[in-house]
Amino acid sequence: MRLARKTISLIALSLVLCACARAQRQPDSAQAKQPDAQAKPQTEKKPARPADPNKFAIVVAGVGGEEAYTKKFTAQAMRLSEALTSELGFAVKNVHLLTEVAAGGAEDGGHDTEITSKRTTAEEVRNAFAAIKSAANADSFVLIVLIGHGSFDNQQAKFNLIGPDLSAKDYAALLGTLPNKRSVFVNCASSSGEFIKPLSAEGHIIITATRSGNEQNATIFADHFIAALTDSAADADKNGRVSVLEAFNYATRVIADWYKQKNRLATEHALLDDNGDGSGHEEATAGDGNLAKVVYLDSKTIEEAAGDAQLMRLIAQRQKLEEDVEKLKARKSDMKPDDYDAELERLLVDLAKTNQEIKAKQRK
Repeated sequence: MRLARKTISLIALSLVLCACARAQRQPDSAQAKQPDAQAKPQTEKKPARPADPNKFAIVVAGVGGEEAYTKKFTAQAMRLSEALTSELGFAVKNVHLLTEVAAGGAEDGGHDTEITSKRTTAEEVRNAFAAIKSAANADSFVLIVLIGHGSFDNQQAKFNLIGPDLSAKDYAALLGTLPNKRSVFVNCASSSGEFIKPLSAEGHIIITATRSGNEQNATIFADHFIAALTDSAADADKNGRVSVLEAFNYATRVIADWYKQKNRLATEHALLDDNGDGSGHEEATAGDGNLAKVVYLDSKTIEEAAGDAQLMRLIAQRQKLEEDVEKLKARKSDMKPDDYDAELERLLVDLAKTNQEIKAKQRK
């Protein structure tokens, strides 16, 4: 009984210490923004976040097939690239943008960007992965986003490029060449659900716009997921940051609402897989969502550290402990209760101590 009370008290202590950074107030779902078939880009620019040289991104706008889709995909890719560099702390040199048309020629919501786009071919995709491979390390973070049309012939899924397409297995092989432990791969295309199994692995967060290769209609997922990354309405826990899971949840919610409002049968159902089991889910369940919950695209950690190497180390340590807690929760059903409680207690105590050290450093 003493051990149980001790565990509860330590958990409470940890939660109190974390409360300053993560308020538990949930947003009123009725206040969520009304969905639109084409999410509008924000007109007000937020102050630029400090760039993290250890973050990399590949943004691919695939072949449109017709002018309207070409313009749309290019504009979406440009909008995402701009958000990454102006609001989420990605260095311009570390963002590889591939488009069917020149970046400066997009309409339908495109923006000026310092990033020069290259042709959306299989060769350029491979070149982008090769460039990241040579510059990244084990602690690097890599984001890959595919925006466009996909296909599935009941054997393999592909993403449409200029010339030969690359399959899900091709992208899995390219991901496997990278030295980093943490990657987020988002396929916003039709038939993208078939990408889950080939790309699934420890440390990979895989998101697809559809739940199977048979959902072959053009999707609206890209617009809403891109918008969610920098929209405070997606910040469900109100900690001032939008996690990958929060962006996914927000996008899927407004998409479902859009189909209902249009009185249409939903032809896309986004999936998320982040526990490496090769099985995606439409919500955080069955072990999925725990990693995405504590992974963010922004560079707030660098901003918090303010050039202090020791504080940066502590913040990175806190991030690692938070991820370990979520991973442990996912394994709870496979563990003995006493073993689970003991490990959870250890992690929470370490997390509480780390938070205390961070707060002490920030007060100086």
